[in-house]
Amino acid sequence: MPDTKSREFELDTVRTDGWFERIGEGIGSFQALCEIIGERFFAFSIIVGARITALTVDRRNPELSLVDFVVGAADADEGSEPQRLTLADFRRRLVGALLVDDDKPAPAPVRESEIEGIQLYIGVRYLLLAPLYGYSLRKLLLRSGAPPEIALQHDGVEETHDLDSFRFRLRAVVREELDRAASGSRSAIDLSKVTEAEAAGLRGEWNKVVQLLGSWPAPLAIFLRTPEGQLLTADARGLIAKGLGLLGSACVHLGEVEQAEEVFRIGIQYAQDGMAAAELFRRLGEALLQSDRAGEAIGPLRRALAFGGSPAEVMPPLARAFLRRKKWVAAYACLRDALEAGVGERDIADDLRATESALGVALTAWKATRLQVTR
Repeated sequence: MPDTKSREFELDTVRTDGWFERIGEGIGSFQALCEIIGERFFAFSIIVGARITALTVDRRNPELSLVDFVVGAADADEGSEPQRLTLADFRRRLVGALLVDDDKPAPAPVRESEIEGIQLYIGVRYLLLAPLYGYSLRKLLLRSGAPPEIALQHDGVEETHDLDSFRFRLRAVVREELDRAASGSRSAIDLSKVTEAEAAGLRGEWNKVVQLLGSWPAPLAIFLRTPEGQLLTADARGLIAKGLGLLGSACVHLGEVEQAEEVFRIGIQYAQDGMAAAELFRRLGEALLQSDRAGEAIGPLRRALAFGGSPAEVMPPLARAFLRRKKWVAAYACLRDALEAGVGERDIADDLRATESALGVALTAWKATRLQVTR
């Protein structure tokens, strides 16, 4: 005799495949939020009803970025107190909210038309979490004397799980998401990222460089003072210095010159000497020059030359620094050295004209005297 208490419910009406992507189509800042907060953590915030109202990004240590949010409906004027947490704490709050057990189990549905009843029985949060991890729910199976089951596809493979096990599995992957984020923060200094950051810099993708290396400065500033930091090999120091140089240049291109200066100074401590130091001093000098601190730029640019920096790269910015300080003779000497190093006259034509105009008759007389001597 067939079991009349056994039922199967097709889940087409409650399946949420692609819900996160569809929401993203209506949010202008969707991609930026995913990159800063983490794609799945942004999805978690939507699931638990945490509406992000503002972000204050700390590029040096992304985990300390500040997230302003309210909990509740978007149109709720009452009872939604604004809250602010660091990104790391915000992620922990989201995961904690998702892992809280439901207070009251919902009754089993009787008819497929009970859409809300089916949603509550499975759990709305689980319906929304499932597609984030490749689960596409197909059927809810209720059989007398047996635990309820979910038939689904996981990455294209047909599977069946009892409902409690399925919920446990989703809670586990949510915990793992937080563990991965925390582990990524603790292992912020991944030297393998330098090559990827260098490629991004060549493409002008400065936000990508910051995303890859933005967490380096804070831990590296401390690490250098530890016994382990003092024992770093020259190759490791050079690679760290190169990475910080890329990050500093990214900050300059993004208009964050003060942060760039700090990053370069940390990088110089790792570089110590040689070409790595020369490159960082050059980048620091150019950053100071860009922020209208020409007098301060002269020192780092001279240090870049002292450490073996290329005159073709260092002389033009050094000449501009002298020019802005109205040190005309020094500027002219740097421009001549730049020409001798292979810099095209067209590339420094404006600086040459300005310097020659300022020197005027004195330069003309010097050129004539020099011409007579060469004859």
